[in-house]
Amino acid sequence: MAKESIPRRDFLKGAGVAGAGVAAAASGVAALAPDARAAANVVTQAADETWLILTPQEVAFFTAAADTIIPKDALSPSGSECGVPVFIDRQLAGAWGGGDRMYRAGPYVKGTPEQGYQLPLTPHQFFVAGVRAADAWCEKTYGKTFDRLEQPKRDEALTAMQKGTAEFDGLDAKAFFAALLTINMEGFFADPIYGGNRNKASWRMLGFPGLPATYAEQVDEYRDKRYPMTEPQSIADFS
Repeated sequence: MAKESIPRRDFLKGAGVAGAGVAAAASGVAALAPDARAAANVVTQAADETWLILTPQEVAFFTAAADTIIPKDALSPSGSECGVPVFIDRQLAGAWGGGDRMYRAGPYVKGTPEQGYQLPLTPHQFFVAGVRAADAWCEKTYGKTFDRLEQPKRDEALTAMQKGTAEFDGLDAKAFFAALLTINMEGFFADPIYGGNRNKASWRMLGFPGLPATYAEQVDEYRDKRYPMTEPQSIADFS
């Protein structure tokens, strides 16, 4: 796969700052590989979680995807270690995952990119269909489901989805990748009360102080500078 113009961690840090703690759009997937023993440990950790709606195969897929998009390094734990699959599970099991407040009466025709989501599926149904389509394509292309691929092949597979060259049955691979990337970024940067960003790892990486919106007096003093903080504050810290 092509060499990145910027390291993935620099991108993640920039996206976190631009999104004020939630995800922004992305420019690519890099190849930073966990070894086989680390992957086995992640599977064990996933088995210890209480899952609300994800099946074991979906957990395996989201765990592998999270650790490919957000690898463990000197700056933070991996995506799964930060609880990103748990965040995804809770989101898909909740009102948003069930399509609450979404207009779903149709007609369903292919829209322009500006028109956004144009499918009858709820977010949960969309991700279920996407995981199945991704695993089916990976089995056809590589002989294994996505979670069982070696890291370079996972990078290759996600890049094909991102470019839209992966041929999914009945689903737009590019749209699935965009949704997958967004929900991973949200899980990594959101308040820990939602299941991800465990131990406020991404906030510590960014130097983001967290919840309190009481920094007006420091805006000019710390403009374009890192704000000196001791401990980020989450919703749970004020409960």
